Amino acid sequence: MKAGRIMMAVWLAAASTSLAAASLYQWKDPQGRTVYSDQPPPPNIHNAQQKAFKGSVIETGESYATKTAREKYPITLYASACGAPCDQARQLLTQRGVPFSNKDPQASPEAQAELQKLTGRTSVPVLVVGSDRIDGFEAGQWQAALDRAGYPKSAPAGSKPAAAATPTAAPAPATPAH
Repeated sequence: MKAGRIMMAVWLAAASTSLAAASLYQWKDPQGRTVYSDQPPPPNIHNAQQKAFKGSVIETGESYATKTAREKYPITLYASACGAPCDQARQLLTQRGVPFSNKDPQASPEAQAELQKLTGRTSVPVLVVGSDRIDGFEAGQWQAALDRAGYPKSAPAGSKPAAAATPTAAPAPATPAH
């Protein structure tokens, strides 16, 4: 019985591979009409185009839950090279697959001014989830805030961690060549 199920699964897998990469042909017939077909055109047609399609799977970079949470509750992380707290903050967001904007107040006067206006000081890390703010890193508080916003508890299996939008430092001034 088990062998029959295995054979059925193998057969279904083999049968579905031909459906996963279908070809479509497009050409103009002698009357000038555009024809689309999964069969090759007649031999007398010279300007046919063949197009390959790969199944009916919609691929996106993020899950529906993540996209919905991101739209309602965008994440901003104010962090710098402050050591363990900032590193742990980034790691938590990355492990959960949370898309976030990273602002470094040490590298950006604009980020420093934003943080000063937001908190009244420039201590990092600070997490902003929608309109909620958490000063300092405490994993339990951060997890709860992300849960309330609807972010998934972990990144989807096989996906890359969320890319953090890290600000780029200004390029070093070029030294004149002698």
